[in-house]
Amino acid sequence: MNFITNISTDQPSDKELIAAFKAHHDIKYLSILYQRYMDLVFGVCLKYFKDAERSKDAVMDIFEELNNKLQLHEVENFKGWLHVLARNYCLMQLRSPRNLKTSEWNGDFMQSAEMTHLPNEALENETRFTHLQACMETLPAEQKQSIELFYLQKKCYNEISEITGYEWNKVRSFIQNGKRNLKLCVEEKHLHD
Repeated sequence: MNFITNISTDQPSDKELIAAFKAHHDIKYLSILYQRYMDLVFGVCLKYFKDAERSKDAVMDIFEELNNKLQLHEVENFKGWLHVLARNYCLMQLRSPRNLKTSEWNGDFMQSAEMTHLPNEALENETRFTHLQACMETLPAEQKQSIELFYLQKKCYNEISEITGYEWNKVRSFIQNGKRNLKLCVEEKHLHD
Protein backbone atom coordinates (compact mmCIF):
# COMPACT_ATOMS: atom_id res chain seq x y z
CA MET A 1 0.00 0.00 0.00
CA ASN A 2 2.97 2.35 0.34
CA PHE A 3 3.16 2.83 -3.42
CA ILE A 4 -0.19 4.74 -3.36
CA THR A 5 1.24 7.48 -1.13
CA ASN A 6 3.80 8.37 -3.83
CA ILE A 7 1.01 9.41 -6.22
CA SER A 8 0.05 13.02 -5.63
CA THR A 9 -3.48 14.12 -6.38
CA ASP A 10 -2.62 17.74 -5.56
CA GLN A 11 -2.12 20.32 -8.26
CA PRO A 12 1.53 21.19 -8.88
CA SER A 13 2.69 24.36 -7.13
CA ASP A 14 3.63 27.53 -8.99
CA LYS A 15 7.32 26.78 -8.38
CA GLU A 16 6.96 23.24 -9.74
CA LEU A 17 5.26 24.52 -12.90
CA ILE A 18 7.94 27.18 -13.39
CA ALA A 19 10.68 24.58 -12.95
CA ALA A 20 8.97 22.21 -15.43
CA PHE A 21 8.52 25.04 -17.95
CA LYS A 22 12.18 26.04 -17.71
CA ALA A 23 13.42 22.45 -17.81
CA HIS A 24 11.29 21.23 -20.74
CA HIS A 25 10.57 24.50 -22.57
CA ASP A 26 7.00 23.26 -22.88
CA ILE A 27 4.36 25.98 -22.97
CA LYS A 28 1.69 23.67 -21.50
CA TYR A 29 3.25 24.18 -18.04
CA LEU A 30 3.17 27.93 -18.50
CA SER A 31 -0.45 27.74 -19.69
CA ILE A 32 -1.53 25.84 -16.58
CA LEU A 33 0.28 28.36 -14.39
CA TYR A 34 -1.08 31.41 -16.23
CA GLN A 35 -4.68 30.18 -16.15
CA ARG A 36 -4.56 30.33 -12.35
CA TYR A 37 -3.97 34.08 -12.50
CA MET A 38 -5.69 35.21 -15.69
CA ASP A 39 -8.47 36.88 -13.69
CA LEU A 40 -5.88 38.80 -11.69
CA VAL A 41 -4.13 39.97 -14.87
CA PHE A 42 -7.44 40.92 -16.47
CA GLY A 43 -8.39 42.90 -13.36
CA VAL A 44 -5.09 44.80 -13.39
CA CYS A 45 -5.48 45.61 -17.08
CA LEU A 46 -9.09 46.69 -16.65
CA LYS A 47 -8.05 49.00 -13.82
CA TYR A 48 -5.60 50.81 -16.10
CA PHE A 49 -7.31 50.62 -19.51
CA LYS A 50 -10.94 50.90 -18.36
CA ASP A 51 -11.88 48.91 -21.48
CA ALA A 52 -12.74 45.20 -21.36
CA GLU A 53 -11.74 44.39 -24.96
CA ARG A 54 -8.40 46.12 -24.67
CA SER A 55 -7.84 44.34 -21.35
CA LYS A 56 -8.56 40.94 -22.95
CA ASP A 57 -5.99 41.67 -25.66
CA ALA A 58 -3.51 42.72 -23.00
CA VAL A 59 -4.00 39.43 -21.13
CA MET A 60 -2.90 37.58 -24.27
CA ASP A 61 0.03 39.95 -24.90
CA ILE A 62 1.23 39.53 -21.32
CA PHE A 63 1.15 35.74 -21.74
CA GLU A 64 3.45 36.09 -24.77
CA GLU A 65 5.73 38.40 -22.80
CA LEU A 66 5.68 35.98 -19.89
CA ASN A 67 7.05 33.21 -22.13
CA ASN A 68 10.26 35.21 -22.61
CA LYS A 69 10.56 36.94 -19.24
CA LEU A 70 10.08 33.83 -17.14
CA GLN A 71 13.09 32.25 -18.84
CA LEU A 72 15.25 35.19 -17.73
CA HIS A 73 14.10 35.65 -14.13
CA GLU A 74 14.18 33.59 -10.97
CA VAL A 75 10.71 33.99 -9.53
CA GLU A 76 9.94 33.15 -5.91
CA ASN A 77 6.43 34.60 -5.67
CA PHE A 78 4.85 34.15 -9.09
CA LYS A 79 1.54 35.86 -8.26
CA GLY A 80 3.22 39.04 -7.01
CA TRP A 81 5.74 39.03 -9.84
CA LEU A 82 2.98 38.58 -12.43
CA HIS A 83 0.99 41.43 -10.88
CA VAL A 84 3.99 43.76 -11.26
CA LEU A 85 4.59 42.52 -14.82
CA ALA A 86 0.96 43.20 -15.76
CA ARG A 87 1.00 46.66 -14.15
CA ASN A 88 4.23 47.61 -15.91
CA TYR A 89 2.88 46.35 -19.24
CA CYS A 90 -0.23 48.52 -18.86
CA LEU A 91 1.77 51.58 -17.86
CA MET A 92 4.09 51.16 -20.84
CA GLN A 93 1.10 50.87 -23.17
CA LEU A 94 -0.47 54.00 -21.71
CA ARG A 95 2.81 55.90 -22.07
CA SER A 96 3.41 54.85 -25.67
CA PRO A 97 3.30 57.70 -28.22
CA ARG A 98 0.06 56.47 -29.81
CA ASN A 99 -1.72 56.88 -26.47
CA LEU A 100 -0.39 60.32 -25.58
CA LYS A 101 -2.96 63.00 -26.22
CA THR A 102 -1.53 66.31 -27.30
CA SER A 103 -3.16 69.59 -28.06
CA GLU A 104 -2.01 72.74 -29.73
CA TRP A 105 -0.35 75.20 -27.37
CA ASN A 106 -2.40 78.30 -26.78
CA GLY A 107 -0.86 81.24 -24.94
CA ASP A 108 -4.34 82.49 -23.98
CA PHE A 109 -4.44 79.90 -21.20
CA MET A 110 -1.50 81.56 -19.49
CA GLN A 111 -1.57 84.72 -17.39
CA SER A 112 0.69 86.35 -19.94
CA ALA A 113 1.68 84.80 -23.27
CA GLU A 114 4.97 86.73 -23.23
CA MET A 115 6.07 85.02 -20.01
CA THR A 116 6.92 81.66 -21.61
CA HIS A 117 10.40 80.58 -20.52
CA LEU A 118 12.42 83.68 -21.25
CA PRO A 119 16.18 83.36 -20.76
CA ASN A 120 16.03 86.19 -18.23
CA GLU A 121 12.78 85.00 -16.68
CA ALA A 122 13.86 85.73 -13.12
CA LEU A 123 14.82 89.30 -14.01
CA GLU A 124 11.59 89.70 -15.96
CA ASN A 125 9.54 88.49 -12.99
CA GLU A 126 11.34 90.88 -10.65
CA THR A 127 10.59 93.77 -13.03
CA ARG A 128 6.92 92.81 -13.22
CA PHE A 129 6.74 92.58 -9.42
CA THR A 130 8.25 96.07 -9.12
CA HIS A 131 5.71 97.35 -11.64
CA LEU A 132 2.91 95.67 -9.70
CA GLN A 133 3.99 97.32 -6.44
CA ALA A 134 4.11 100.73 -8.13
CA CYS A 135 0.71 100.18 -9.75
CA MET A 136 -0.85 99.21 -6.40
CA GLU A 137 -0.08 102.74 -5.22
CA THR A 138 -2.06 104.22 -8.11
CA LEU A 139 -5.29 102.40 -7.24
CA PRO A 140 -8.15 104.17 -5.48
CA ALA A 141 -8.04 103.45 -1.73
CA GLU A 142 -11.08 101.12 -1.76
CA GLN A 143 -9.64 98.98 -4.59
CA LYS A 144 -6.17 98.88 -3.06
CA GLN A 145 -7.49 97.83 0.36
CA SER A 146 -9.82 95.19 -1.12
CA ILE A 147 -7.07 93.76 -3.37
CA GLU A 148 -4.59 93.56 -0.48
CA LEU A 149 -7.10 91.83 1.80
CA PHE A 150 -8.24 89.38 -0.88
CA TYR A 151 -4.95 88.41 -2.55
CA LEU A 152 -2.31 89.07 0.08
CA GLN A 153 -4.19 88.27 3.28
CA LYS A 154 -6.41 85.59 1.66
CA LYS A 155 -9.63 87.02 3.07
CA CYS A 156 -12.99 86.12 1.52
CA TYR A 157 -15.55 88.69 0.36
CA ASN A 158 -17.55 88.36 3.58
CA GLU A 159 -14.49 88.95 5.76
CA ILE A 160 -13.44 91.95 3.67
CA SER A 161 -16.96 93.35 3.99
CA GLU A 162 -16.80 93.00 7.79
CA ILE A 163 -13.29 94.54 8.02
CA THR A 164 -13.94 97.49 5.69
CA GLY A 165 -17.64 98.09 6.21
CA TYR A 166 -18.18 97.97 2.42
CA GLU A 167 -21.19 96.05 1.08
CA TRP A 168 -20.43 92.59 -0.34
CA ASN A 169 -21.26 93.69 -3.91
CA LYS A 170 -18.99 96.72 -3.53
CA VAL A 171 -16.12 94.50 -2.34
CA ARG A 172 -16.57 92.29 -5.38
CA SER A 173 -16.63 95.32 -7.65
CA PHE A 174 -13.53 96.86 -6.02
CA ILE A 175 -11.59 93.62 -6.46
CA GLN A 176 -12.63 93.14 -10.09
CA ASN A 177 -11.98 96.76 -11.05
CA GLY A 178 -8.74 96.84 -9.08
CA LYS A 179 -7.50 93.69 -10.78
CA ARG A 180 -8.33 95.13 -14.21
CA ASN A 181 -6.64 98.44 -13.38
CA LEU A 182 -3.53 96.65 -12.10
CA LYS A 183 -3.29 94.60 -15.27
CA LEU A 184 -3.57 97.66 -17.49
CA CYS A 185 -1.05 99.59 -15.40
CA VAL A 186 1.50 96.75 -15.37
CA GLU A 187 1.16 96.23 -19.14
CA GLU A 188 1.62 99.95 -19.75
CA LYS A 189 4.74 100.10 -17.56
CA HIS A 190 6.11 96.99 -19.26
CA LEU A 191 5.72 98.63 -22.68
CA HIS A 192 7.72 101.67 -21.54
CA ASP A 193 10.71 99.58 -20.34
